[in-house]
Amino acid sequence: MTITVAGNKKEVADNLTVAQLIIDENVEPPEYVTVTINDEFVKSGTFEETTLKDGDVVEFLYFMGGGQ
Repeated sequence: MTITVAGNKKEVADNLTVAQLIIDENVEPPEYVTVTINDEFVKSGTFEETTLKDGDVVEFLYFMGGGQ
């Protein structure tokens, strides 16, 4: 199946989970990433059970703190 990850189309295995995609894409550090699928946030506790579908658009986001 084909999905789009960070703006790039990729061929991936059927039934790929968000957790496996994070591993495959070598996302660092995985514990601080927020994931959206088709512009909807995915709860971090559901990465193992959230399965991607053909045509999904996935983005990895990092929220940074700081400032004064």
